[in-house]
Amino acid sequence: MIRNNAAETMTAKIVAPAAINALKEALTSVYWYKSDLRSFLMNTVSDPHILSGINWEDYKRNIVGALVDYLARHQAEHQGDLLRLMTEVARIDDLSHLSRLEDGKEKATKAEEAVRALRRLVASHDELVSTLKKREEQRAAALQERLRNTAVRKRLDDLQQQFYGLLKEAPQRRGYALEQLMKDLFELFDLDPKASFKVAGEQIDGAFSFEGTDFLFEAKWEDETTGIQDLDAFEGKLGRKLENTLGLFLSINGFSEGAVRTLSTGRRLMMLMDGSDLMAVLEGRIDLMELLLRKRRHASQTGNIYLRIHELL
Repeated sequence: MIRNNAAETMTAKIVAPAAINALKEALTSVYWYKSDLRSFLMNTVSDPHILSGINWEDYKRNIVGALVDYLARHQAEHQGDLLRLMTEVARIDDLSHLSRLEDGKEKATKAEEAVRALRRLVASHDELVSTLKKREEQRAAALQERLRNTAVRKRLDDLQQQFYGLLKEAPQRRGYALEQLMKDLFELFDLDPKASFKVAGEQIDGAFSFEGTDFLFEAKWEDETTGIQDLDAFEGKLGRKLENTLGLFLSINGFSEGAVRTLSTGRRLMMLMDGSDLMAVLEGRIDLMELLLRKRRHASQTGNIYLRIHELL
């Protein structure tokens, strides 16, 4: 039978066992703390159900082994996630987080060697990686086509004018209006948004789904930058939700450097977005889904949850 489907073509060849073993070694070595490993995986693996069965109390090497073996055994369904995991780990070149640990130089050297070995084997899977890259390029092209669509462009223009109108409103009123504007924006990009709601006396500004992952949304529009207290409160809300729930925090006037630095360590559950990001989307300079994808990828690779728009465009 002739196969024309891209997914079928991709799974016709499998990732070599040597590359599987190299991925396990590199992934175990580059993250010393399980909280960092977990954050990386949550931001890299597209299907959250894959991670839901992991015993995070187990040893790190066992966690990595169970995950990679599962992806390797089920390449017909999950080869895309396996290849994405390989390529993202192979791209890691900043190991300064290991250097600060006890015997850090030795740990960093070991991780560097493991990543280098994986990088060589990723190169030997050029055809598979190229297919994955082509898929992502096709998706990006489809998103750009959406932006060129007259109806989408007109709706973005309407939302942009609404945003300009909010500049004249009182802080409390513009905060509520911003939540509705973002719900409309999420809806425009088919992210299945939910309006603000309360759970056990806890106010949630909104929620949406992106690439199979549930996100809670928080919006703040104050004259000052958002500090650690507000981010801590949002992180608490995320921690009380189901496993693999992530968050997007929009602060129109940005975030304090200290807050970003603190929340970029340990288990990273959220991504940060500011007014410049929002304007870039409303002006059609970047697709919202592309923005979220790039922010999530940057957080998984570097640990930095606040990728600014000038670093993207």
